[in-house]
Amino acid sequence: MKNICHQKIPLAIIVGLAIFAVLAANGCGASQKVKNMSGAQLWAENCQRCHNTPSPSSFSHEQWTTIGMHMQTRAMITDQERDKIVAFLRQ
Repeated sequence: MKNICHQKIPLAIIVGLAIFAVLAANGCGASQKVKNMSGAQLWAENCQRCHNTPSPSSFSHEQWTTIGMHMQTRAMITDQERDKIVAFLRQ
């Protein structure tokens, strides 16, 4: 009986490490995808579901920054995504 228990522990560790490796690899892939996307693409993917694209002159640069920070928490986007979207909206 002891042999069975000792075999299960290393197997559980190996499975746990494999799951962690897959999750880590997927996280890196997603961040690389975001890195390659433009602010316009990120806007279309994250914001346009609820908003029409506003005119850049609708708000000042400072207001766009504040709006970006506010919407980041609602849309659950990263700082990098927010910065690209705000830069797109400021054009």
